[in-house]
Amino acid sequence: MSDQISLPCSVIRGGTSKGLYFHAADLPSETATRDAVLLAALGSPDVREIDGMGGGHPLTSKVAIVKASSRPNVDVDYLFLQVWPDRAEVSDSQNCGNLLAGVGPFAIEEGLVSSNGPITKVRIFMENTATIALASVETPGGSVRYGGNAHIDGVPGTSAPITIEFLDIAGSSCGSLLPSGNVVDVVENFRATLIDNGMPVVCVKAEDFGLTGYEDPSEIEANVGVCEQVERIRLAAGVLMNLGDVRDATVPKVSLLAPAKHGGAVMTRTFIPARVHEAIGVFGAVSVATACLIPGSVASDVADVSSASPEVLDIEHPTGYFSVSMVVDRSNNGIVVSSAALLRTARLLMRGEVFVPESKWTDS
Repeated sequence: MSDQISLPCSVIRGGTSKGLYFHAADLPSETATRDAVLLAALGSPDVREIDGMGGGHPLTSKVAIVKASSRPNVDVDYLFLQVWPDRAEVSDSQNCGNLLAGVGPFAIEEGLVSSNGPITKVRIFMENTATIALASVETPGGSVRYGGNAHIDGVPGTSAPITIEFLDIAGSSCGSLLPSGNVVDVVENFRATLIDNGMPVVCVKAEDFGLTGYEDPSEIEANVGVCEQVERIRLAAGVLMNLGDVRDATVPKVSLLAPAKHGGAVMTRTFIPARVHEAIGVFGAVSVATACLIPGSVASDVADVSSASPEVLDIEHPTGYFSVSMVVDRSNNGIVVSSAALLRTARLLMRGEVFVPESKWTDS
């Protein structure tokens, strides 16, 4: 008899990330045991994750847990978990809009949602932030279509488009869009805009760190002085953003901003939180785009929104750009973002079983 346990799962590329997708019922219900099982499944802690399915990078060491929802007007509940390659930690402190792109296809493939015509809309409750997203998935003939002509920067080739609309996400983690109550704060002697429109983000100018903002992520990661200063800012900002001690948390993110280089609104280099993102996260892009529209913010000082469509901003990042479309109300001396929408793609890479040592389930 084998000393391993098999767990049904799918491996899906969602947006510019990749992860394991599970039915909630197939995992332990107790959190510590569940986390031990997931660490073993991904191969953490090990920077290579050689003894598991992780890819040795935060962007490829992720988990989506999905279940049919009992909530009114919601199809499925989605919990995102970040598994860290370099330490035995599983975090639910943030959402992930990239893995979110794979939730609709997974729900349809697994029979949690019935396809409905050429486009199936999947209403998703995001457990991490208690907010709702509406994903539109192509389902011609009743099956999920993965091939298509949509391209997103950071992913080679093209795929079928998945449109995702976010409803009521302002302050989902921090309690308000500007959690400190200020458009600009001085944090560790740096001017910063602290914002939460789906993801807590600290917006600062790259030039204030002696950078252009166009450096390769590896170059910034190699700059120990900058990385240490960014972390000091992040820790101080966490308190101001009602997040408390964020030493072991994945949020807030810190995004270094510079003038756009390719016709977009602004250029970004985003810490996630220790590594520098090869692109930018979905919700991070939404928060930065929102900051660009707030008069007097650090982002608005850097951004050029004059050539953008009224509420569509292209947020540039190391491997391209991310278009964010927002519905904005400016009627009350400020802005209220009632919804944000964007384009993602996803592809089912594998469906089967992942094996973990039986002891991880029984000894935790």
